[in-house]
Amino acid sequence: MVKCTHKGCNQDFSEQDNKDNACQFHPGAPVFHEGLKGWSCCKKRVIEFDEFLKIPGCTFGRHTDEKPVEEPKTTESTNEASAPTAPSATSITKEGVEVYGQQAPPPSKPATPALPKEEPKQELPVVEEEDDESVPVPPNALCKRKGCGVQYKDDATSRGNGSEAVCVHHPGAPIFHEGSKGWSCCKRRVLEFDEFLKIPGCKEGKHLFVGSQNKEEQMVDCRTDWYQTQTHIILSVFAKNKLDTKVEFDKQSILVDIKMKNNQRYQKKFDLFHYIEPENSKYTALTTKVEISLKKTSGISWASLEPTSEVKTWTTFGVTGGGGSVGAKEMIYISDSPLHLNEKK
Repeated sequence: MVKCTHKGCNQDFSEQDNKDNACQFHPGAPVFHEGLKGWSCCKKRVIEFDEFLKIPGCTFGRHTDEKPVEEPKTTESTNEASAPTAPSATSITKEGVEVYGQQAPPPSKPATPALPKEEPKQELPVVEEEDDESVPVPPNALCKRKGCGVQYKDDATSRGNGSEAVCVHHPGAPIFHEGSKGWSCCKRRVLEFDEFLKIPGCKEGKHLFVGSQNKEEQMVDCRTDWYQTQTHIILSVFAKNKLDTKVEFDKQSILVDIKMKNNQRYQKKFDLFHYIEPENSKYTALTTKVEISLKKTSGISWASLEPTSEVKTWTTFGVTGGGGSVGAKEMIYISDSPLHLNEKK
């Protein structure tokens, strides 16, 4: 009598009694993954190793005494020879699946061309604002740099080469993420907000009590958009960080003046396509834009926001019957139409 070497069988047999379908075994390899145990040739999975050894084979055939190509190596001798020992893994996949013994190699995937690696973007150095030491500092002024907060004493102490002129601060921005708090310029993270305020600065420099006072005003351009109803023109000027907003209305023009942070300013005069009622026009400064409502003097549809020579025809809003509407049989001429205005000019 010899012992069958098929996985999952291990029965004693004689060649005289060896018949087709006498052996029930697993042709695949053991698979251990995330606490589950089974065979690559069938789907059943168990948790305990003893239950794994009792999983019935999924294939039938003849017994064999041929040794498998790879046998599990015994690393330690045990007194209990009859107790089953767990074989060692022969390979571990990238997904963490332990494979025991030999199994058919997976079909090879077609090679995909390697994508060129993107070069890391070089971050531009942050240019910090410096104090204008020619400008006097108000009494008890605090340093404006993040994480410093030192109080001004006098020029000899807090400015130049004074004993307390060194400013230890954070040049980056605060970062609050999933409960942790810190600064983008350094790696330390804390949980409590009080601890966040106590994180020492990571850069040394000069205090910033008054900032640079000789900045020139920077004129910027803002995106605009408009639409119309039967009675109004709605103009939107998209601008954030607004400090002051003014809009002056005239019969056929408006002046928009928006002052923003960092000494930026948007200023533009719009010559309008047609007349408006200044006293019934208004504007509203919102978080991301300034919305301007212009009251029309008539129901004429504006072909553009500003005067243009390219427009030759247009229609009116909400005219009932046949007068002045699209598809009308009769044309009604309005004396204050833009065509009339163009002719006078």
